[in-house]
Amino acid sequence: MNGKFPQHFLWGGAVAANQVEGAYQADGKGLSTSDLQPQGIFGAITPRTAGDSGIKDVAIDFYHRYPEDIALFAEMGFKCLRTSIAWTRIFPQGDEETPNEAGLAFYDRLFDEMAKYGIQPLITLSHYEMPYGLVKRYGGWGDRRTIDFFERYVRTVFERYKHKVKHWLTFNEINMSLHAPFTGVGLPQESDKSAVYQAIHHQLVASARAVKACHEIVPEGQIGNMLLGGILYPLSCKPEDLLETQRQNRDWLFFGDVQARGYYPAYMQRFFRENGIQVAITEEDRQTLRETIDFISFSYYMSGCVTADPEQYETARGNILDMVPNPHLASSEWGWQIDPIGLRYLLNVLYDRYQKPLFIVENGLGAKDCVEADGSINDDYRINYLNDHLVQVAEAIDDGVEVMGYTSWGPIDLVSASKAEMSKRYGFIHVDRDDAGNGSLERRRKKSFYWYRDVIHSNGTSLKDRR
Repeated sequence: MNGKFPQHFLWGGAVAANQVEGAYQADGKGLSTSDLQPQGIFGAITPRTAGDSGIKDVAIDFYHRYPEDIALFAEMGFKCLRTSIAWTRIFPQGDEETPNEAGLAFYDRLFDEMAKYGIQPLITLSHYEMPYGLVKRYGGWGDRRTIDFFERYVRTVFERYKHKVKHWLTFNEINMSLHAPFTGVGLPQESDKSAVYQAIHHQLVASARAVKACHEIVPEGQIGNMLLGGILYPLSCKPEDLLETQRQNRDWLFFGDVQARGYYPAYMQRFFRENGIQVAITEEDRQTLRETIDFISFSYYMSGCVTADPEQYETARGNILDMVPNPHLASSEWGWQIDPIGLRYLLNVLYDRYQKPLFIVENGLGAKDCVEADGSINDDYRINYLNDHLVQVAEAIDDGVEVMGYTSWGPIDLVSASKAEMSKRYGFIHVDRDDAGNGSLERRRKKSFYWYRDVIHSNGTSLKDRR
């Protein structure tokens, strides 16, 4: 493992505002779409009423406890922390003319705290939430006016934090809108394909506008996209399985193609035509899309298989996608298949396709942890999972792939996105809170905390090839 990770590799962790901050109405914050999903992105959309509560309303109270948490990240040696700005802290309804100063001031304090320890922020502009006011008044991303509201928001935060934040991402897992449209684009779950793809188009145009604004306002900065890296293998060597696998991989690679290449690929034109999908794309939109991202970022948790005869097989659910299980892989407690080699394969696929730097901004193992009588948490299963994936990252770097960094998902326990659970834990740091919201919120270092500290301090040379 010696010397495979670059000298300035950005080691760290990743969280999202709506899964850690809490304080869901503090300091003028408006309601977001996430606030209306108290049971997670697969739960019902529930209007808020006076006196009700949900686990994300407090989450792990990062809004008030961030100095303690940043200090723990620094103790591990983090070079980078990925988090998101809650759009509704800056523009509570989404369409205001002027931003909310209290919200801007919170992120000033957060970024200043990170700077004390030399931790670089990697900031997602929209992570699984948007102002509910824009959904209620305009129909979310289905309305072209939302592009302008988003641009006002991003230009505001670029101007405010241009001396503090140099790495930005536009939309978290942008391709997931195909599967969870309310979470992704603010549309009803039952929306037809034309409506969803039109909203996605508006979001792609907004992403390109954000790229242009970042290059203008933060010229020394870099801005990337963020894909849900749902890489798929053919279940067999049947040509029909191979062709179907290519088609399904293109479902999500399409988003990277537009954001990295600057235009809609021909295969999507055929897909729209054959499925009767109508998307209004103006000449101005086409010009705007030419503003392409600087790097590709993505999440990776599992791979899956594809067959041209799927009705013969059961499926395995990941965070968003249903996939045919790979008979050669083991699975986590939540049924997510564990495939470290898939990460090396995905890195090579993306680098071959785009020839842009790559950033792994989510990867981790959700598991039920046990606090021993002496207070220790011996999460060797998490250590093994992360070790094996990072060994494959090193192999990809040796293959010639340019990898900027690695931020593990959930370096501190947080509320899961899929079902708003605390029991599905990812962190190196345990948080005393259960699925019912009970607990002291005390932070506690797990065994993996010290393991990851050693990985960072050794720049990956402490990793063990267990193959």
